[in-house]
Amino acid sequence: MSTPTARASPRVSFASITPNNLGTVRKLNSVLFPIKYSDKFYQGILQPEVEDFCKLVYYNDIPVGTICCRLENKDDQNHLYLMTMGVLAPYRSRGLGSQSLELVLKAAEARSKPKINGIYLHVQVSNVGAKAFYEHHGFQEVKIHKDYYKKIEPHDAWVLEKVFEKNGS
Repeated sequence: MSTPTARASPRVSFASITPNNLGTVRKLNSVLFPIKYSDKFYQGILQPEVEDFCKLVYYNDIPVGTICCRLENKDDQNHLYLMTMGVLAPYRSRGLGSQSLELVLKAAEARSKPKINGIYLHVQVSNVGAKAFYEHHGFQEVKIHKDYYKKIEPHDAWVLEKVFEKNGS
């Protein structure tokens, strides 16, 4: 009688983005997204104030995705803008996107200085799967941004937003 071999469950981990792994982020972004990001983008994701919101995603110690946000202040409110989030195709449907997003949402809600009021992002209007993913995580469509994308078709984007509950302030 043979006994089934125990399979180790996959290990998902996250790493802060540093100058040492920035090349990995650049490579992943070049594969994941149809646009080329500027050096300014990459310098921005290295800033200490966004360390909790910019991560490399590892699956069994293999870098398979990224999530990158920036802090913005509008009308005396602090918001997080989700610039990029992606997971390599062979690693999708394993909960990595959800885990990445939840990590950032928890960090944003826990931040007290400065307090973050909400998070928003753009999704290309042809990407209904991404829109559904974010809506599943509590985001709501607030508008359509006409001609948001200059170099890719369609040019329009949904703006999705999640406002954080007021924590007894």
